[in-house]
Amino acid sequence: MALIEHAHEERMRREAAAQRLRDLADELSKHNEVSFMKDGLRVTVPVPDEVTLTLEIEVGGDENEIEVEITW
Repeated sequence: MALIEHAHEERMRREAAAQRLRDLADELSKHNEVSFMKDGLRVTVPVPDEVTLTLEIEVGGDENEIEVEITW
């Protein structure tokens, strides 16, 4: 299978970002998959029952950051 990468960045209010995270969590817990649009096509990625969750928080530089990564 060819590697497919999808990156999306947009500026939004904190509440909207929290809602996007809730939507992603719902996809993972209820549908066992995540979906996104790529070149006009819907790509669906199945997610197994066990994953590795990495949470990284950086504070104190010019820009603060919370990074969430899920791998399997």
